Amino acid sequence: NARLNRLACALPKLAECLLQAVEAGDICPGMSIVDSLPIMVCSAKRKCKVARQWVDKGFCSTKNIHYWGAKLHALGYHRPHQLPLPEFLLLTPASENDLTTLRPLLPQLTNRVVFGDKSYCDRPLNEQLLQQQNSFIYTPVKLVKGQSLQNRQFDKAADELFSTAVSKIRQPIESFFNWLIEHTDIQKASKARSLNGLFVHVFGRIAAAMTLWAIF
Repeated sequence: NARLNRLACALPKLAECLLQAVEAGDICPGMSIVDSLPIMVCSAKRKCKVARQWVDKGFCSTKNIHYWGAKLHALGYHRPHQLPLPEFLLLTPASENDLTTLRPLLPQLTNRVVFGDKSYCDRPLNEQLLQQQNSFIYTPVKLVKGQSLQNRQFDKAADELFSTAVSKIRQPIESFFNWLIEHTDIQKASKARSLNGLFVHVFGRIAAAMTLWAIF
């Protein structure tokens, strides 16, 4: 364990190199998908004492549970009928907002459309991206606070169709995370006992998954 932990800083670079070895295939360079995956160290029912420099309390909306841990964020190129090709993989504390994590990457996304869930919805940001970088973030329609019931019902059919279309496009990023979980069990980090141990758990498994992907 001590020897592995000393490799904690090298594993992200190894994962990056292995990712570059993956065959790109038929990517859509102007279309990306973004999402995050909770990395759970323990449940919220007890106090976490592991890697508190990085680990904090978060909420998983998919499972409807609170947990202690981190988040793995992925931004990938859309590939029709295939898993998206990851462009960026970032690990943050569990409480980190998804859009906050994406913001530092936005200057690198020119002439790009990005598809994400409702947590990436920000109208002023989208207007700025469209004007400055010819880019746009599409998300399912988010209810407007204070909107009248009449207006909400009037737009309901169109909003549901649009939200369904966006969800279908971004679904492969969820398949990518499911593929990671199936092959590496990356989501359960309960055996991590330090910050280095957490990095080894996450990036070691990503490196193993990228090796598997590159070979097969």
